[in-house]
Amino acid sequence: MRLKNIKLAGFKSFVDPTTVPFQSNMTAIVGPNGCGKSNVIDAVRWVMGESSARHLRGESMTDVIFNGSTSRKLVSRASIELVFDNSEGRAAGEFAKFAEIAVKREVSREGQSKYFLNGTSCRRRDVTDLFLGTGLGPRSYAIIEQGMIARIVEAKPEELRNYVEEAAGVSKYKERRRETESRISRTRDNLDRLDDLSDELGRQLDRLKQQADAAERYKTLKAESRKLESLILWYQQQDQKDKQKSILHSKSECQRYLDQLASALSSNEGARVKALVAREDANQELDRANTAFYTHAATLSRLETSKESYHEQIRQLGANRARIETEISDLQQLIVTDRNEGITAAQRQSTLSPELEKIGTDLEAIEDSIRNS
Repeated sequence: MRLKNIKLAGFKSFVDPTTVPFQSNMTAIVGPNGCGKSNVIDAVRWVMGESSARHLRGESMTDVIFNGSTSRKLVSRASIELVFDNSEGRAAGEFAKFAEIAVKREVSREGQSKYFLNGTSCRRRDVTDLFLGTGLGPRSYAIIEQGMIARIVEAKPEELRNYVEEAAGVSKYKERRRETESRISRTRDNLDRLDDLSDELGRQLDRLKQQADAAERYKTLKAESRKLESLILWYQQQDQKDKQKSILHSKSECQRYLDQLASALSSNEGARVKALVAREDANQELDRANTAFYTHAATLSRLETSKESYHEQIRQLGANRARIETEISDLQQLIVTDRNEGITAAQRQSTLSPELEKIGTDLEAIEDSIRNS
């Protein structure tokens, strides 16, 4: 592809909209110091995806925006558009059908950068992929600056090989191969992480199953214990009731005996003293009977309170069992999801492997062609 013209607006010293035409395949930019030669080259690099402000002779990317002068106000944004002649269809992919390709980049003082291909918004990667393997790029050999010839002559074999591969179009395939290998590596790492996660969840599930079994055994034993405790309480209550009935019967007998003594006292004065003594004994026996009655009544009330406490513990154990069963169900669902993701990642790996092999075959064919030529 051949660069036809550059449209600059608000970029460094080109504050007004300016169009710079390029008439031939090889163009030299000459002029006195300060006329903007380097700014034109910076504009080309900037549009092609240059992300380092240092290579554009600035501190930050917003430094490319015209910052004002004594006679002109500063502007809020800068834009550069490169128009390429693609009449030979050398552009890759969907852009091969266009006779002209316009690449545009804008940046605002807020630091927001935008890219456009033929007027359609795109990513920076879309721009770099378009020029990959064509010799064009922010730091490619298509732009020859002062001192670059000396750097090429003095370059190491590995650096020269990079220039040759870029000119031959091999770098595009190597970049795709690197990206494919990177995706496969990430997929394998994800599979390993999924296996580790699945193992960990399996261990957690085993522990929860053991806890659930222990809780179930505890629940069974606790239920049997509650049954025995309830039976013991029932027998204790029955025993207390029987004792209470016996005390009431004794009280009735004592009262009847007192009545008999009172009757005998009225009829026999001689026996009055003896009856008073017997009455006093009966009163003491009655007091003892009342004390025993109230004691057994308090014991019965305490047993009723214990019974309510045991019933509350039964309700709490039922709620804990429901919570544990819910956690087991959630973990089982998570294991199923992780296994499905592992299957999807494995299918993705099997899909990418043939693509990697094809790219490797194409790369070997191109390298053979370069060596034969």
